[in-house]
Amino acid sequence: MPLSARRQERQRHWVIRPADERRNELAKELKVSPLLAQLLVNREIIDSTTARAFLNPRLTELIEPEKMPGVTSAVEIIKRTIETADKITVYGDYDVDGITGVTILWQVLTMLGAKVDYYIPHRIDEGYGLNEKAIKALAKAGSKLLITVDCGANATGCAELAQKLGIKLIITDHHQLAPELPNAAALVHPGLDQSYANQDSAGSMVAFKLAWAIANRFNNGRRLSGRLRDFMINAVSLAAMGTVADVVDLRGENRILTSCGLKALGQCGLCGVAALIDSANLTGERLSTYHIGYRLAPMLNAAGRMGHARLAVELLTTDNETLAGQIAEYLKDQNTQRQKCERKIFKQACKIIAATGLDEPAGKTVVLSSDDWHSGVMGIVASRIVDKFNRPTIMINTSGIDNGGSAQGSGRSIPGFDIFKAIAACSQHLIRFGGHKMAAGIRIKPEKVEQFAADFESYARQNLSSADCTPKMHIDAVAPLSAFGHHIVEQLQMLEPFGQGNPQPLFAADGVSIAMPPRCCGANGAHLQLVVTDHTSTIRCIGFGMGKLEKKLLENEFFDIAFRPQLNNYNGNTNVELVLEDIRFE
Repeated sequence: MPLSARRQERQRHWVIRPADERRNELAKELKVSPLLAQLLVNREIIDSTTARAFLNPRLTELIEPEKMPGVTSAVEIIKRTIETADKITVYGDYDVDGITGVTILWQVLTMLGAKVDYYIPHRIDEGYGLNEKAIKALAKAGSKLLITVDCGANATGCAELAQKLGIKLIITDHHQLAPELPNAAALVHPGLDQSYANQDSAGSMVAFKLAWAIANRFNNGRRLSGRLRDFMINAVSLAAMGTVADVVDLRGENRILTSCGLKALGQCGLCGVAALIDSANLTGERLSTYHIGYRLAPMLNAAGRMGHARLAVELLTTDNETLAGQIAEYLKDQNTQRQKCERKIFKQACKIIAATGLDEPAGKTVVLSSDDWHSGVMGIVASRIVDKFNRPTIMINTSGIDNGGSAQGSGRSIPGFDIFKAIAACSQHLIRFGGHKMAAGIRIKPEKVEQFAADFESYARQNLSSADCTPKMHIDAVAPLSAFGHHIVEQLQMLEPFGQGNPQPLFAADGVSIAMPPRCCGANGAHLQLVVTDHTSTIRCIGFGMGKLEKKLLENEFFDIAFRPQLNNYNGNTNVELVLEDIRFE
């Protein structure tokens, strides 16, 4: 099939939410615009009580920590271990979710006088989760209690080994549970009780709840005060960072935590957090989920992707401002190197996809392997390929083959396709695997990659249609330009923080035309500035990466636009501006 036909196949399909009559009553009860009420209904918030809680999240509405499945047993084990002065090791994953969770537990245990250390496995040398070599080393070093963060839910073999070596194991995790649970002293996991209200807790949220319950237990049930209270407020910001970085659903309790954590993040009492914000040039900014997801989290992740994630934990746990500043600057440099490496591999992957026809409509997945790729960026590149081709993607690095002769891979999915379940269906080819619906990791023998890829594709063809693989834009509402006045756009900001389950609102306007000639701007004219009108209003727009559409806009009298409204502050003036996401021509 010609490349032009493949590109046409990948054009984004607009999925427009119909106007819902329930929005009018909801708008009246809340005293908000019907447009905002429609957005709430789109997010399955249809009664005024739930809507008020959504628009005004309060920290006091977090679920009590003792309700988290497994927490009570874990707290009692930890309390006895502190009292006997036995060594505790907090063992966490190397991503932001794990890093922040480890920091939270290590800090609270240290404050309570525990003999505690932390351990983060090396991404390339050890891979994800618990491993037997690490457990043996920790046992030899004297650890009597091992607390996992963001891993371990399916580590049955490692749990048995820990027991044999005399280590009590507390597992805190949120990843999908296997039918056989590990034999641990305690398992803290929201999925153990389907009635628990936040099944979408991130690993850092689970760790935060355990830390909170520990603080409560040592505080004899009274309200937290002094150092414990101050730290738990800082812990809210740490858990919010992990929650955003792990891309979990930002409704319900996760929204409360993230909203309150963002508000406190800029004033966080941890010098490592302050140094991170400063090195990202965000000091004084009104921080958002965008700043966490695209500025702060990548710097923390860079430690594990390009070196060792233990350095990121050191940043967040140190009380030395000079050291914190040095580490933050180093992580900033590491992130720059990560970006260069990622761009190079992504470019190579796209060439392979085009050359092998993996982007043709008949194909449903992308599985690529190379011995010239860095394991630390496989997940990021997989995400970029998903964004470009809308295919479940697994990237495998065969260069860092470990002593057992295995290679590492990272997978990312598209909405509606459970990549964990898909990988499980092909697991006869794998050494091990783990993850959840949207992201997963695998270990595989290089000679098994080809057959694994074939079976993965076969599974996808049985479970994905062509429509599933067509990129979609989910539009909240079609409205005239006059609907986006300054006051309304300001009101829409009440929906923040945005993320999974609560995306930044996307709107469409039909039959607009150019009010002023478009102008290319930015490096090499990559971006587009224009002013549009629909005869109800005239608004300035910016289309990033849309410079190539300048000529086509001049050739078409009318067109449709998909956009996100924002308030643009310039020279002391605030005006509504539309950030274009797509332009549709007849």
